[in-house]
Amino acid sequence: MADSDTFIPALHKPSSLLPIARHRDALLYTIEKYPITILIGQTGSGKTTQLPQYLEQAGWCSDGRIIGITQANDEQPRRVAATTVAKRVADEMRCQIGQEVGYSIRFEDVTSASTKIKFLTDGLLLREALVDPLLSRYSVIMVDEAHEQSLSSEVLLGVLKKIRKKRPEFRIVVSSATLQAEDFLKFFAGDEVTNSIDSDADDTVGRIISIEGRAFPVDTHYLSEPCEDFLERAAQTVFDVHTTEPEGDILIFLTGRSDIDTMLQMIADRVPSLPREADKILSLSLYAGLTTEEQMYIFEPAPENHRKVICATNIAEASVTIDGIVYVIDCGFVKLRAYNPITGIETLTATPVSKASATQRTGRAGRTKAGKCYRLYTEAAYDMLPEATVPEIQRSNLAPTILQLKALGIDNIARFDFLTPPPVELITRALELLYSLGALDDYAKLTAPLGTRMAELALEPMLAKCLLSAPAFGCLSEMLSIAAMISLQGNVWFTHDSKKQEESARRKFAVEEGDHLTLLNVYNSFVTKGKKDPKWCQQHYLNFKSMTRAVSIRNQLRRYLERFGIDVTETLGSNANHTTVLKAGGRPIQERIRRCLTAGYFAQAARMQADGTFRLVSDGGGMVLHAHPSSLFFNRKADWVVFTEVMEVGEKCFIRDVSGIEKGWLMEYASQYYGVRD
Repeated sequence: MADSDTFIPALHKPSSLLPIARHRDALLYTIEKYPITILIGQTGSGKTTQLPQYLEQAGWCSDGRIIGITQANDEQPRRVAATTVAKRVADEMRCQIGQEVGYSIRFEDVTSASTKIKFLTDGLLLREALVDPLLSRYSVIMVDEAHEQSLSSEVLLGVLKKIRKKRPEFRIVVSSATLQAEDFLKFFAGDEVTNSIDSDADDTVGRIISIEGRAFPVDTHYLSEPCEDFLERAAQTVFDVHTTEPEGDILIFLTGRSDIDTMLQMIADRVPSLPREADKILSLSLYAGLTTEEQMYIFEPAPENHRKVICATNIAEASVTIDGIVYVIDCGFVKLRAYNPITGIETLTATPVSKASATQRTGRAGRTKAGKCYRLYTEAAYDMLPEATVPEIQRSNLAPTILQLKALGIDNIARFDFLTPPPVELITRALELLYSLGALDDYAKLTAPLGTRMAELALEPMLAKCLLSAPAFGCLSEMLSIAAMISLQGNVWFTHDSKKQEESARRKFAVEEGDHLTLLNVYNSFVTKGKKDPKWCQQHYLNFKSMTRAVSIRNQLRRYLERFGIDVTETLGSNANHTTVLKAGGRPIQERIRRCLTAGYFAQAARMQADGTFRLVSDGGGMVLHAHPSSLFFNRKADWVVFTEVMEVGEKCFIRDVSGIEKGWLMEYASQYYGVRD
């Protein structure tokens, strides 16, 4: 047996030791008696893994009913939460994952007819509501980490509130941070609420139960002076901790994959300078683009005489518990979505964290014993931070949300009960875009079949429009492959020590017309040469697991289209590549694909300037954009382009997945949109 100083691996921690265990009876009584239970408990208290098991044991799964536990949507880096927690619960219940316990995330469904406890993302539960508006298969829905206020969880809470009025036997459990517990109860109760944490009133809709566990103390350290380069400072802190502090793993909070890759490289470069007798460092990463298997590595105990250093995005802030973390290094920044209704562009922008997030990060260090948190900013800077992060619904492109609400039969968006009401200009801009895409008619109702199909596809509206327009352009097979590659949420290329080698490998697949056709070429080459040969991927710097996932996503998208009654007979042979030219209406295949991309992404069109930058068309050329170094249009001439992604790095906005188009196509496929803008 390990002594008290070493941590117990998460999968084998006895559930009786978790803080939730002593609240079992009170929780079951409250859920039996009241429709709404608000649960206050930190990550690690056992609420996500134990409560579903308590409910199953108490009979909430009889008559074929299901308990659903939702995590924030796929758009957030949260897929790992649903998969790891499901595997943990399956292990505790001694069943195979996918049997009594399963999970469902975008493009990956591991459930069966015998599933009783289902972990899934908010977005997927909303999709289920399209088919079953009252979610009649579910006896209990638990909305986990609701205080994060993701876009989809805000909509889900509003939908659950409507369902509660029609299904008195239905139970809703909302897990939340202390600050917002009262707000959630008031939201569900409306005018009925009279209770507070200490109230004994029986005529209310719900109760708040606190299961806060005893967290160990965490010493917080600040910088005395602001640092210019937090990556350099973080690497230095890792080695200071490693050489001077007792055993315990290190968790570093960074903003995204690019920072994480840089940090892993910096650590690898410095490891040789460690004294020979020092413990070894095992550095790992955790971010949304990793495959499920890759994400699971962080939960494995470190080998003997090794210290784990986990470089993570804010995914590690709340939804998952990584045992063994004693030291936290907080860079003080997080990448958040920021949507500008004037330009219609949504960027991922690195912004300072809120005090609430900084507190959550610090708390990761005190799960198993006393820990330390190193904040790479000054105490004065902390005092200036906002109290809480602005809810996603107030800073996001609402087009996907409104499309989903319309599909659920909620036509009057203004009257929908949002927990946090979105700004009017964001709703107006979203309605305008959906109308221009052909998803809404003149009365702002979903069009048939285009609007209803766009809502059902698990894709962002612009990409859904491309895919559904593809048959008319005669490029459905190619568009399926491109959509799968864009939907990966991760990089298909491995970053490598030798940038030159990597760039020359990318150039082998390059297609003059742009990044989308290049991605198509990569996909086709993988399917013909690399699918059965991981070495081929290695030689071409391609991520074999990401490419395999792209094949799986493509198959699922193909099945969606089949369900819509669309003919998905492949238009290209499996050995086709970008040099193939098929004539249809006298147009080469590359042109048809680019026209199809314009029909979906016309709102994200830009024109290259003499200085090599791009200007956004929709705002009259006010927004300056730069081609991302990974794009084919980096340091290359173009005229008019469309793009699928924008990211902000420092003061600059970079566009990725860029394709060259003709100016005339914008008026041909989006005359309403550009007519409105003029």
